[in-house]
Amino acid sequence: MVPDEGQCASGYGNRLLQDAGAAVRVAPHPETHPALRWAQCGAMALTGEPGEAPQVCPVPLAAYADGILEALRALQPAAEFGDLRGAQLLSERAALARLRRGGVVAAGGSCRLLRAGDGWLALNLARPSDWELLPAWLEAPHIQGWDEVASRLGHCDAQVALERGRLLGLALAPLAGGAAPCWCRGLERRPPSAARTAPLVVDLSALWAGPLCTHLLQRMGARVIKVESLRRPDAMREAGNGLFDLLNADKESVALDLASESGRALLRALLRRADIVVEAARPRALRQLGIIAEEYLAANPSLTWVSISGYGRSEPGANWVAFGDDGAVAGGLSGVLQAACGRVLFCADAIADPLTGMHAALAAWTTFSGGRGALLSLALCEVVAHCIACAALDGPEAPRAQTAAWTQRLRGVAVCPPCARPVGARARPLGTDTHAVLATLS
Repeated sequence: MVPDEGQCASGYGNRLLQDAGAAVRVAPHPETHPALRWAQCGAMALTGEPGEAPQVCPVPLAAYADGILEALRALQPAAEFGDLRGAQLLSERAALARLRRGGVVAAGGSCRLLRAGDGWLALNLARPSDWELLPAWLEAPHIQGWDEVASRLGHCDAQVALERGRLLGLALAPLAGGAAPCWCRGLERRPPSAARTAPLVVDLSALWAGPLCTHLLQRMGARVIKVESLRRPDAMREAGNGLFDLLNADKESVALDLASESGRALLRALLRRADIVVEAARPRALRQLGIIAEEYLAANPSLTWVSISGYGRSEPGANWVAFGDDGAVAGGLSGVLQAACGRVLFCADAIADPLTGMHAALAAWTTFSGGRGALLSLALCEVVAHCIACAALDGPEAPRAQTAAWTQRLRGVAVCPPCARPVGARARPLGTDTHAVLATLS
């Protein structure tokens, strides 16, 4: 069962602070029960079968999210978080895009849980080009629609399909999670150094996890420069649901032609001036541009480099593709729900993304404050697996018992819909600050 339900949020925040070697702690205070926080924050409304009652998750993810934000406040009391609580961040995309729970269909629609011949796989076709890979994956001349994907996959060995799909570059995940790893690789316990000025953050990330990390760093006082490729800008710009504006307003926008040597040279100049770099690509993507994280760390020992990916920087998973929904499945979350309620379901909306973004912000700030640089690697699947491990759901019956107890506690309680902060300022148009930033920094 969840250790100390009365101090679940602060306990989790303090655990992360201790892992990072931070000197501060979240003070104990009265907390809302973790089951009630799950019902309040909108994530529960996104979990379960459509047309049926929303589903309790026995892992207290909403409370953990609250705890991370409390830890960030402890690290930087002057942070401009207002009355924001961490659990709010879990359902903002769904609120802005008006997403709904879909059972084996992720709220965002691009990811589905499908039964193979001997197991379940999560398949995320988040990019239009992913559909072009399906004939080779399923060894068929043409594939039209999800029904045909499900039909053909049902005759495949799950492990064979998983391995072949990953080689082709598909985002695939098995239902069962792995062992509980650390939530951030490369993190060292170190005392804070003498006071440092507000960090300069170069944000190379896109979509949700990385931009949320740098959004929180900005609220903590960092100057954030968002760098995008002129040819392939952040795809979230075109989503039109407001999340891009919410996470990127007030960041300076630099756009570079990374296909040209001159554009790559300008990027290298920016990276040499950074205190914190945040990127969310598979390692080979930056290496193909001649950007080697270890070389920048060697040249600047105080640099904090944050690498967010699906499965980490080490083989065999370094080049596997992942997004928030399938990353959560890979971490074991759908497996926990299956043990809890007997059904295969997605949990909330791409929940590995906001959870990883929040963990990344804490890791980045504590490492920067320590004064000595580090290459930090956060994997979507490992962050989720860490959250599950902290819930201490030991034994095959624990998820079901926890779910039953929390469902009973929520009897008569209204489940709130997804919610988001008001979208105020718009994000700056692509490349608005390119010339000004390059003139002053490079």
